[in-house]
Amino acid sequence: MNATTKKNLDWSKLGFNYLKTDYRFCAQWRDGQWSKGELVTDPMMTLHEGSPVLHYAQTCFEGLKAQTAPDGRILLFRPELNEIRMRETAERLLMPPVPTELFMHGIEEAIRANLAWVPPYGSGASLYIRPLLIGVGENMGLRPAPEYDFRVIVCPVGPYYKSGGLSAISLAVIDIDRAAPLGTGAYKVGANYAGGLLATRKAQALGAYEALYLDPKERKYLEEAGSANIVLATKDKRFLTPKSPSILPSVTRRSIVTLAEKELGYKIEERPIDFLAEYPNIAEMGATGTAAVLSPIGKILIDQKWYPIGENPDQPGPIMIDLYNRLTQLQKGEREDPYQWTKAVQLD
Repeated sequence: MNATTKKNLDWSKLGFNYLKTDYRFCAQWRDGQWSKGELVTDPMMTLHEGSPVLHYAQTCFEGLKAQTAPDGRILLFRPELNEIRMRETAERLLMPPVPTELFMHGIEEAIRANLAWVPPYGSGASLYIRPLLIGVGENMGLRPAPEYDFRVIVCPVGPYYKSGGLSAISLAVIDIDRAAPLGTGAYKVGANYAGGLLATRKAQALGAYEALYLDPKERKYLEEAGSANIVLATKDKRFLTPKSPSILPSVTRRSIVTLAEKELGYKIEERPIDFLAEYPNIAEMGATGTAAVLSPIGKILIDQKWYPIGENPDQPGPIMIDLYNRLTQLQKGEREDPYQWTKAVQLD
């Protein structure tokens, strides 16, 4: 098969699920230095039973997407921010950071080796990219791993939420905290997500898509959803986003905020947000993240009471639709990129 011949998939019906592709990029940290890395075909990893990733969750990861532009280019969106976030997370977990050059090389190598899996322009799908760093090797005590593995896997995906496309979601505040005030909430560590599985299940049992976390100290201020940051547009033309040392810094949220300010004229405020106090002035809300991009929030459940958002809680509002369209058009190369956020993958 020619490398540019696409796989015979119904791209429009893909979900956000794992789908084995042909190659993945792997590099190792041994004896204090990183290997050059290589492409491998085997999706299975063999780990020593004493590996700290298994016992002490010494692992971190990133998530970004590649999109096919109308002119055939394959575009990454602000990958340098993912590299910075992974480096900061690795340092927090006492893991050797993946060098910038190796991080970017691994991503581009994995894309080039799997061109047949990159969804075509106009399909509604994208290539999800998951860089992963784990601590491996013989170990038993609570200490950093003696060795580390870096891997980049890629997978074509459709919409994150089963409803597909841009539709309103609901969130529920439940009695579980995502992170401690001075813990690892601001870092993309694997344990944060495992700890949130129960919260998501509880929220879904209450009729919501996902959990919404409040600050762990006062349980009063908005933090983030289980897999996304939160943004709010107010009726008096302000654009709010929660500020807290335990919120994961989202690349998508950062970009949405810039678009709201530069292109829609909103006044930006990043500060603690008391949802109940702000509620009468909220025009629209959204959840931002790489997987879902921007999901309008239609209603929030707090203390057994639903709070509808916007004029029609069952439908996306015009502000979030506008921001979603502006961002995805940039990501897919459908309009000029004045911010220089997109990076074309070198295919030769």
